Amino acid sequence: MEIRSKKGLYDDIKPPDMTFDDDEDAQSKAAPGSKEPTKSLPQTKCIWDLCIQATERAELQATRGTDFTGPFLRPSLIFPGAVQSDDSSKPVESTLFVVGAKSAAKTSIILRFLDRDEQPKPTTALEYTFGRRAKTNSMLKDVSHVWELGGGIALSNLIEVPITKQSIKSLSVVIVVDLSKPETIWTTLESLLNTVKHRVKKVIAGLKADCPSEANQLVAECLARYGADNPDKDSVDLIPVPLTIIGSKYDEFQNLDPEKKKIITKTLRFVAHYHGAHLCYYSSKIETLVMRVRGLLGHLVFRTQLSKTVMTDHTKPVYVLAGMDAISQIGSPPANVASRSQLDQWKGLFLSTFPQEAEAAMPEDPTKDSKYNEQIIDSVRLQKDEELERFKKLQERKMREDARREGKLF
Repeated sequence: MEIRSKKGLYDDIKPPDMTFDDDEDAQSKAAPGSKEPTKSLPQTKCIWDLCIQATERAELQATRGTDFTGPFLRPSLIFPGAVQSDDSSKPVESTLFVVGAKSAAKTSIILRFLDRDEQPKPTTALEYTFGRRAKTNSMLKDVSHVWELGGGIALSNLIEVPITKQSIKSLSVVIVVDLSKPETIWTTLESLLNTVKHRVKKVIAGLKADCPSEANQLVAECLARYGADNPDKDSVDLIPVPLTIIGSKYDEFQNLDPEKKKIITKTLRFVAHYHGAHLCYYSSKIETLVMRVRGLLGHLVFRTQLSKTVMTDHTKPVYVLAGMDAISQIGSPPANVASRSQLDQWKGLFLSTFPQEAEAAMPEDPTKDSKYNEQIIDSVRLQKDEELERFKKLQERKMREDARREGKLF
């Protein structure tokens, strides 16, 4: 990229009458008719020139990824809580995709993460927002594109919108399950995991055809997050993007029977470990859990530091990062659960303990659902439907007349 001086932009502006000595720029010059060099007066720079110099250095730093030092610039500083990378001055742009069960506090999680004091509203289909984070020692800001899918699993086909070849390199997926409704947990989790897995693998396959190195890098990063020396790496099916499973409404979950809480927690631990996901319990009514989830999401999208404290006790809020659990620590389901794989064994135990409820099907035509009545829009839609019907009838009549003229039956 060509870097041009900005000084010409300020030529017509009179700089302040204020100068500073710059001893480094002073040069020795020989006086006329003398063999001995004499030291000239120090070259001076006004504060305006120094400001322009500092601005140009900052632009070079942002463009070329190089640290500069000078009168107004210090070496790059890392914001407390951030992970130092090759060049902290470069803005981070990421995508966060939140899916999960209906009324499982997905919107609440997003609002608390973005520190917005708003009342959560029901999500209609696929909604978008964004968050920005100021960078230290830079005018640039990190940006996170946040997508939320409403409707539970009924609209899971819309995941094609946020999961693309352009976003997959900085994508993180969050699946939220309702701990207070175990009768919906497995259906929600299994359906969304399979849908996300299928879409991610399809996008990576397309990326591999265009740029094999980037596709291979995603897979390598996935294995690195899980741990290349993890003893369970050959017994799992990792999803090649950062994945997080959040169990919401922990405050209500606490009131369940201890044995049921144990089955739910162990099952979620195994599913998360099997797919290379973080697992975290959440409640909007418990501030420590809110801060814990904020820190986890901040790590996913802004690369901040992450607490690695592990909590697997089913009587407490669970917090386990990807690759930090183990099949041996989770244990196995009771021996009376017969199945070929451990995943199916946990599924069988969970379904026998918590029979799943079928999710209400979406109407064939959501525009006719009374929940979404909008008088102005509905009247315009009705008008357009009537115009369409008239157009169809006119086209049919025209085709019949043309057929008669040609002596054909229609």
